[in-house]
Amino acid sequence: MGSLVPDSQSDDDRRADRGILARDRRSSDATETDPDTADAETSDADTEGTGTTASGTDSGAADTEKPEGSGADDDATAAKPARAISRRDRSKATPDPITDMAAREREAGVDELFPFGRPGRPLTRSHPFVFGFYGALGVLVAYMLVQALTNALQVIILIIVALFLAVGLNPGVEALERLGISRRWAVLLVFLALVGFFVGFGFAIVPPLSQQTSAIIHNLTSGNGYLEQLQNNPRLQDLDHRYHLLQKARTALQSKDLGTRAANGAVGVGQVVLSGLFSTLTVLILTLYFLNSLPSITGFMYRLAPRSRRARVALLGDEILVRIGGYVAGNLLISLIAGVTSYIFLLIAGVPYALALALLVAITDLIPLVGASIGAVFVTALSFFTGLWTGIATGIFFLIYQQVENYIVQPRVMKRSVDVQPAVTIIAALIGGALLGVIGALLAIPAAAAIALILREVVMPRQEQE
Repeated sequence: MGSLVPDSQSDDDRRADRGILARDRRSSDATETDPDTADAETSDADTEGTGTTASGTDSGAADTEKPEGSGADDDATAAKPARAISRRDRSKATPDPITDMAAREREAGVDELFPFGRPGRPLTRSHPFVFGFYGALGVLVAYMLVQALTNALQVIILIIVALFLAVGLNPGVEALERLGISRRWAVLLVFLALVGFFVGFGFAIVPPLSQQTSAIIHNLTSGNGYLEQLQNNPRLQDLDHRYHLLQKARTALQSKDLGTRAANGAVGVGQVVLSGLFSTLTVLILTLYFLNSLPSITGFMYRLAPRSRRARVALLGDEILVRIGGYVAGNLLISLIAGVTSYIFLLIAGVPYALALALLVAITDLIPLVGASIGAVFVTALSFFTGLWTGIATGIFFLIYQQVENYIVQPRVMKRSVDVQPAVTIIAALIGGALLGVIGALLAIPAAAAIALILREVVMPRQEQE
């Protein structure tokens, strides 16, 4: 009989341990889900544990209390639906924060520091909404920048041209500074020389151009003009007899609509002239400003480089400016040679308005590749009005001079100033002309010289080190 008591006590102890473990497990689960339900289940488990412990203390009645213990388990199993029902009732009884202001403030965490509730966690950068928003914003900004650059393209071109002229005229200013003249007076002298060139060109070419235009219109519309002379040509007489060409031409020139069309054309030409004058004035003003403040502009640009590389960047930048200035000076020298040579020949040949035509040749010679040919063709065509042999002689002269300029004068001048291969010069001028027209062709060669310098001094040494 004494041996049975320890066995019953051990069984009761094991049963009590199992009840405690079940109680702890239910308490932890209820705490994670519902605090109120967890408290209720903990109290029930305590009751069961107490009963089990009490049964364990009474070692003599262990066998008789086993049915009672099984009955308690049945009661706990039957109590589970009741607890589930009470949990649903409590969830239904929880106040809605939309209709209950107290519940709204309690759940939002309203206090003195946060009167409208504690803020939630911010959106991270990897959130799809944030990523899409920033992506769309970047596309919108890029589109607006492209539109702004497109609308301001003409102004940007004028600024680039003015800066290019300032860099090209800077060697002349520095030469005057070496003679002891202050930079202000040196800039003023160089600028006056530039303005004098444009004014002299205008006075040289505008009067003869207007006179020639008036003479051509008079000869076309007068009774003994070009139309009357064409009537004496046998071939044209035959064509006129068949198709009445001269009569139609005379009627068109003497019609009332001719004045309206001429007026419209004059208005269009006037708009083009005014636009050209405004652009020229803008370029001159910007050139004066850039030329005067060029040292401060270059100093500001050099300070954008890191301190450890600033000296090398300054040396490379100064070399680029020297090459651009050398290109402008060399191009002006070549154009001056072309203008002086053409003026001497036109005087000898007796072509009218030799000075204006020579200035036209000098200006068109500034355009790379095709400028000299344009000026030569135009002057040769005008020289045929003086005489057949005069026109032929002018054409031969320009043909010979272009060969001398292309193979003797230009390579020697540009080799010293720019140091760019001829093939690179041609390719750069073609690309620049395709992008920005005449302005692009003018700017392409010094830009190619700057790129070649950077490649030779920066990129190639790194390749050799690697």
